Amino acid sequence: MDPMELDLRVLDLARELLVTTLLIAAPVLVVGLVVGVLVSLFQALTSVQEQTMSLVPKMLAVMAVSLLLLAPALELLSEFTRRMFNELLVFGLS
Repeated sequence: MDPMELDLRVLDLARELLVTTLLIAAPVLVVGLVVGVLVSLFQALTSVQEQTMSLVPKMLAVMAVSLLLLAPALELLSEFTRRMFNELLVFGLS
């Protein structure tokens, strides 16, 4: 395996790592963002400025989404890990 091909494979692995990370983290972050905006809007409309009112709904929403997406995230991570170990074998043999 020539150095140029090796560089391209490493870049492809890095890209795949970033995409996998985004696929796992994005739903949780988006839900936290949406709930935070909704709670802030509610607080602005009602003039209620309670700190726990902004923290607790976000925390519960993020926990619920994390639990709902736990199985697909673990499946995605296990498949990614399997591909990485196969790539390590290819790198070791070259």
